[in-house]
Amino acid sequence: MPQDPDLSLLASATEKLEAEFRSLPGFEPELGAGADEMARVLEETAHRLGDNYPYFHPLYAGQMMKPPHPVARAAYALAMKINPNNHALDGGRASSAMEVEAVREIAAMFGWKEYLGHLTSGGTFANLEALWMAGQLRPGQRIVGSEQAHYTHHRISGVLKLEFTAVAANERGRMRLDLLEDELRKGDVGTVVVTLGTTAMGAVDPLDEIVALAGRYGARVHVDAAYGGYFNLIQESLDEPARRAYAAMGGAESVVIDPHKHGLQPYGCGCVLFRDPAVGRFYKHDSPYTYFTSKELHLGEISLECSRAGAAAVALWATQRLLPLVPGGEFARGLERGRCAALELDRRLREDERFASLAAGAPELDIVVWALALHAADFRTASDQTRNVFDACARRGLHLALVQLPGSWFGFRDGAENGSNVLTCLRSVLIKPEHEAWMSEIWERLSAARGEV
Repeated sequence: MPQDPDLSLLASATEKLEAEFRSLPGFEPELGAGADEMARVLEETAHRLGDNYPYFHPLYAGQMMKPPHPVARAAYALAMKINPNNHALDGGRASSAMEVEAVREIAAMFGWKEYLGHLTSGGTFANLEALWMAGQLRPGQRIVGSEQAHYTHHRISGVLKLEFTAVAANERGRMRLDLLEDELRKGDVGTVVVTLGTTAMGAVDPLDEIVALAGRYGARVHVDAAYGGYFNLIQESLDEPARRAYAAMGGAESVVIDPHKHGLQPYGCGCVLFRDPAVGRFYKHDSPYTYFTSKELHLGEISLECSRAGAAAVALWATQRLLPLVPGGEFARGLERGRCAALELDRRLREDERFASLAAGAPELDIVVWALALHAADFRTASDQTRNVFDACARRGLHLALVQLPGSWFGFRDGAENGSNVLTCLRSVLIKPEHEAWMSEIWERLSAARGEV
């Protein structure tokens, strides 16, 4: 594990924070244990934490796991000296102001100057708030999204007692517009969920076309950009369909983005934005004990969550202070390096007859999916062989992921009688900038694992 500077940075920053409260009379906190005992427990904790995949390392290229920036870790730990609660200004004065500033910078990334937004515990809760708002604005009307949209949309809709309809995706993983229009014609669709960066393959729904289509039928548009939202900063590096989609984000009624994915933040940190600030009226409530020290807006007045970690806002604020969310900046260059790694892996796969890539083309963001060249009699046998390669990679220290997709998307047809169209494939999320420099090592281990099976 690399030595990070966050501990030394934290020590000097902690001295500064403690000096801010030096006027208070001293006291000894009741810890219930001595330093030796705490050291023993922390050593045991460190040992237990070793039972993990090396999420921080470039050879971990499986799930959407990106290590927080050292300044985010240090700022989070620094804030925990106070442990602020960003539900109300009583519990988090400074951290609430920092949240407002950090969210303003995220909104500016999408070109939004007027909006209502706040941080959440993650993308699931951010999407819950967006769909809750959809139900408030369009009570009883359906939610429609791609079959490749995150599974939580269907589950959230059930919690909110809203009907959810899944629309089939094409071979690029994008929602099919013809089938979407079939649903819109029925006249009972209130909100269309558009995904920019699907979980399975990083597909980008055609937001520009969906905004126009939904507008013709009077439906709202919610953008789930939990994974792909930050790619708006490098849209000029993307293929034309994705560029058009990102350019159309201003036409959405709400947007969700997860800073704890590409945004270099610790879990959990999500963000929900509404283009119309007037939707804040649906959050209005009274509390006899929370709001008494200020007449200013409390973040708890525009959030379904009550207690929220102020430390998450502090970490995000500090990170964006260090790495501004601007095209061409250091943060944006990190996204470009991950995308370059994905394109390079896809190129190597397409040139190797042992593998099969998506027939429709290269990845849109930084997620690559591929199958083994199909020599097995049926998809079940082929899927078992894929799992064997997955295990062989892990034995070599390379950690990938598995995903199930239609075999037809790779140009295959199941040869077994009564066969299924579902094929287990390999998947790699090249979310770290370091993946670009490590691509040759990743390929060497993948190639060796394939040769073993």
